[in-house]
Amino acid sequence: MMNNKEIMAIENTPEYDQLLLNVGETFERGRQSAAAAVNTAMVQTYWKIGRQIVEYEQHGNEKAEYGSDVLNRLSKDLTDRYGKGFSHSNVVYMRRLYLTYPKSQTLSDFLTWSHYVELLKIDDPLERSFYEKECEAEHWGVRELKRQMKSMLFHRLALSTDKQEVLKLASEGQIIEKPEDILKEPYVFEFTGLPQLPVYEEGDLEEALVNNLSLFFLELGKGFTYVGRQQKIVIGGRTYKVDLVFYHRILKCFVLIDLKRGEVQHEDIGQMNFYLNYYREEMNTEGDTEPIGIILGAYQDKLVMHYALQNITNQVFVSRYQLYLPNREQLESEFRRFTRSEEDTE
Repeated sequence: MMNNKEIMAIENTPEYDQLLLNVGETFERGRQSAAAAVNTAMVQTYWKIGRQIVEYEQHGNEKAEYGSDVLNRLSKDLTDRYGKGFSHSNVVYMRRLYLTYPKSQTLSDFLTWSHYVELLKIDDPLERSFYEKECEAEHWGVRELKRQMKSMLFHRLALSTDKQEVLKLASEGQIIEKPEDILKEPYVFEFTGLPQLPVYEEGDLEEALVNNLSLFFLELGKGFTYVGRQQKIVIGGRTYKVDLVFYHRILKCFVLIDLKRGEVQHEDIGQMNFYLNYYREEMNTEGDTEPIGIILGAYQDKLVMHYALQNITNQVFVSRYQLYLPNREQLESEFRRFTRSEEDTE
């Protein structure tokens, strides 16, 4: 048997350190694979149970709604026999899983049962498909999925594009190919806690966003990396400051964000144009594309912005932010009106 001194000698070698690293990585991969296998098996099992319930209903010509006697009885008997996992709502969602995904091959190996419970709350197949694709691509946990659903991300992205892009959004998720693809209308910053304050300044909003970077990144979307706040630009002895600066890994460009507590003014466009000219000439390096400027205000006059943005060659965008979750009925109404108007123009 080795003594402590001999053991310590082995532990201090580079070879041992590499061995420890390799074993740890192998263990983590195995643990993740085991968890993924358990999740997949659980979802597939619940899908089969859902199919058996539906087949029973069809055989007996029954229509099992949420509060049906069949589901109530099944939930009670399964709970008595097997314990947790067969609450009434869980049994309802098992049935709904099969009805929504009649082919088990379409179920994702990444998504857990908890993911599917949230997704099955969505009636619109386009909206559900979008969130499913985003969960897979961005590795959202259930918490992130719930937040994005509550913030009506699909509707906000859809309302800033056209009908063809909406269909693409639903089938593929959010694809970032051009500057317009990163925009939302409105941006939702409910996580800042500012609605509880009677008065807040632009600096308060900026600080609250930086203090909640993980949620801010979730709202901004994929591809953003944080550069800094109040980034200085010194020209001719005068100092100017950009509120927030990011770099977008997919578009390969700087993204400058200017925050306005109230209405966006026409002079704000000129200021952002000035910042973008500087970043293009002084900050861009080989491989960088044209910088993007986003001005976020509580509201804007569309006509004023129309004239202010004319003949601007830089990529300047104006959007709205709000400090509370959007009204679902209002956004869904706007979305329905938008899709109808698109059909009328075809």
